Amino acid sequence: MKRIVLDTNILVSATRSRTGASFAVLQALRQGRFTALASVPLLLEYEAVLKRPEHLQAGGRTPAMIDAFLDALCLHVEPVHLHYLWRPQTRDANDEMVLETALNGRADALVTLNTADFARATRRFRLNLLTPGEFYQRHLSSPTKED
Repeated sequence: MKRIVLDTNILVSATRSRTGASFAVLQALRQGRFTALASVPLLLEYEAVLKRPEHLQAGGRTPAMIDAFLDALCLHVEPVHLHYLWRPQTRDANDEMVLETALNGRADALVTLNTADFARATRRFRLNLLTPGEFYQRHLSSPTKED
């Protein structure tokens, strides 16, 4: 089973629209079709970003709804302990925890809508970098596909 780290923008996109690849990826996670990895700093970032007023308003959510969403997400996440930090590696300092979670968790891929900021670092560490559409197409498009 694939071990994946989801960038925060995947959760933002999925909470804003049920029609995109990000939402489809989260549905596949709920169905147990891959393993999502998350560290405490990454989960705290998920919470902080999803609770920003602009995201709450755009998704028609309340902070309590985001708490429930994250509680449900945590039921499907394998925790990652950050033993090694490799800073700085990405163009955006806020992306470091995403990369560190992937590396410490021995992820097969990092899924993001922001491939430009991760491109150099993922090449350096030989980590697959995919958009949600690419991940879905390659690994989830067939319900019986085994990787």
